[in-house]
Formats: sequence, structure tokens, C-alpha cells
Amino acid sequence: MKKLAEVYVRAVGAYVPPRRVTNDELAQTVDTSDDWIRSHTGIGARHLADESVTTSDLAVGATKDMLKRHGIQLPEIGAIVVATSTQDYLGFPATACVVQEKLGLQVIPAFDISAGCTGFIYALEVARGLVATGTVPSVLVIGAEKLSAITDWSDRNTCVLFGDGAGCVLVQGGQGGEGEIVDSVLHAEGSGGSYLCIPQGGTSAPFDTAVPLQGHKLHMDGRAVYNFAVRVLKEVVDELLSRNHLVIEDIDWIVPHQANSRIISAAAKRLKIDQAKFFMNIEDYANTSAASIPIALREMEEQGLLKRGQRIMTIGFGAGLTYGGNLIIW
Repeated sequence: MKKLAEVYVRAVGAYVPPRRVTNDELAQTVDTSDDWIRSHTGIGARHLADESVTTSDLAVGATKDMLKRHGIQLPEIGAIVVATSTQDYLGFPATACVVQEKLGLQVIPAFDISAGCTGFIYALEVARGLVATGTVPSVLVIGAEKLSAITDWSDRNTCVLFGDGAGCVLVQGGQGGEGEIVDSVLHAEGSGGSYLCIPQGGTSAPFDTAVPLQGHKLHMDGRAVYNFAVRVLKEVVDELLSRNHLVIEDIDWIVPHQANSRIISAAAKRLKIDQAKFFMNIEDYANTSAASIPIALREMEEQGLLKRGQRIMTIGFGAGLTYGGNLIIW
């Protein structure tokens, strides 16, 4: 049997639309306030894309940022995996294929993964498998979302939560490099699928002009999702620790999906650790779903927070209901 290669995160990149909308600005059109949003979510602002901007545009922006910052050439990309729930088109083609075309890349594998806010976690592990088995030499893993396009802006309980953006990493094989992906855990609880979904538009409930617009927008049972997220965040951390014979003190950073600061606070209490071990940037970007973790990694790198040899956990949870995590030695 062929020996699996070690797989590394070589580079990171991110892009958010230039339009930044603060809570105070949002309160001019929605019955809410900066105090309410901050106290309930930790969010202070979000970046929103113009109507003409697509999810693939955001993904290309993150890719170009990565290429420029790390001196990588396009031919070094061996495959593209895009984690998103806001594809450019329903069905065909995959947003990854659109990204491939816009980057001008030749024939390489390109496909999407839809696992909600856990999408980047899933995509990173899929990329690790493709590289480890020698199927491709490298994979561009992108988390990209234009959530403003599926948000019900009349629902003050959900519209304050989301933002647009994209983040990416380049995964490749090698030996003794920086950023080794050591382990991943992936889970799902389909029984909770209705807690976070778009009720109308799929094959089980096709678009119907007689159905109010709200049926075509994101719906969330906030309490159910909150309870799920707090529970599984701790479970994933514990599982990764147990599988790799580590204790929480061995972990330098936990980079969670940026959903809600209250979720992180509650999880930190259950884990009995200082919340400072969690990197948070939700105040500036809000919830960008599958894009939130790579955007956070890009910001951590820029701030000099990521040091060689650090053990980092990336933890995702969201629609599906899906959840999982990656253990990386930076």
C-alpha cells in the first residue's frame, strides 16, 4: 500500500468587500441597536458585497491576496475546492469551476463542498486526502460566502449576524514543512437540519412564486443552534485532544467558526479554559460561514500570532447540522 504523504498548509489569503456596515448604520433600516447586537453576538460591523459581486468574485479576491503575499504562481495550484452555501449558480456549474475560469487555470479538478459553516473544515480534510494519496500535488481550499444574498433583511434576529467574504489556504505535500495538518474529525447530525436552512428552493420544495419571499431566505432557530454549537465545540476539542494524546495546555490557539461570541464564552467555561485561547474577530466581520476560519487565519498571520511549532485547532459548526475540527502544527 502506498504510504501517505505529509500534508501542509503552505499559505493563506483572504478578501472582504470594501463596503463596511456598522451596527449603527444597520439600525437605520432595521429595528435594532448597536448595544443589542454587541451584547447578544459580539458583532460590531460586517462587510457586504454589492449586488453585482458574486461568491466566485470573493473567492478570486482571496486567492489573489494569497498569491501576492506568498509569491505563489498560478500553475502551482493542482486542484480547487470551494466550501460555500451561496454558490454562484444553483446546480451547475460548481463555483470552484467558475473560480478556475476566472483565474485562467487550465484543466484541473475543481468542485464545491456544501457543509454550512463547517464547510472549510470538511474541505481542508478532503484536500488533505487528495494530496496525501498523490491524486494531486496541491489544493487551493477556499471558504467563500455572499450571505447577504440569502439573508432576510426584514428579520432582525438573523440579518444582524451575517457578512460577506472569502478566505483560502494552499495545501500541499512535503516533509518537515510548516503548517502540517495532523488530524481531522468530521461529524453531522441530520436530525437538526431544519434548525438552519433555506426552506424553499430545493427539490423537496421547489421555488413557487406564491410562497412569500421569506421562504427563499435563511431561516434559523437561534436557541437550538446555540445549544448545539456550545455542545459540539467542546466535544470536538475533547475528541481531537484524546485522539492525539494531548491535553488542552498543549494547544496554543483554538480558531473557531466566528458565529457568536456568547457561544465561545460558554464553550470556554465548559472546557475550563481562558477565553483568550480562542482567536476571535467576529466584531469586525460578523458571521461569514465557511469563510470565517480562513479569514481568521489570515488575520492571525498578519498580526504575527502564528508561530512555527504551535498547535492550532480549527473548529467548525453549523447548518446540516455539521461540525468538526482540524489539528494543525503551524
